[in-house]
Amino acid sequence: MNSKITIFVSACLLMLLPLSAMAENSTRQSGYTVHHNAFPTAILTPDIAGNYQIIRSKFRGMLNVSVIKDEAGTTGTPVSAQIDAQSTNLTGQIRHIPLREIREGNAIYYIGDFPIVDNETLTFSLDVLPDGAEQHIKTSLQQQFFID
Repeated sequence: MNSKITIFVSACLLMLLPLSAMAENSTRQSGYTVHHNAFPTAILTPDIAGNYQIIRSKFRGMLNVSVIKDEAGTTGTPVSAQIDAQSTNLTGQIRHIPLREIREGNAIYYIGDFPIVDNETLTFSLDVLPDGAEQHIKTSLQQQFFID
């Protein structure tokens, strides 16, 4: 099971590399860092998609969110959170994205999938309340999707 975790997390991190030049994919606030990214599910391997019950399709996207409690001298500690996620397209249509909590070893992250169309730009709005925190973290990211 650990190799599945490593493969999934590695795949998600690799997907961040091309985007890192365009935008920082994390938000640091109130002692927490929220990592977030969105990508087409077609880039997932069949094994990973099957393990997480994700539909692989060039017409589906996936949102991946993790919340880390900042701790000096460390990479932080993953924490559970209540996360409300929605996407808005350029015409103003809003879609709620249900997220599922995934726990593997010490890792905690949230995933949700949604439909996409070619050349669509979505703005994702996240309202995050880490367990034990009193203040919500509001953040957003924007991603354009292309279908080959």
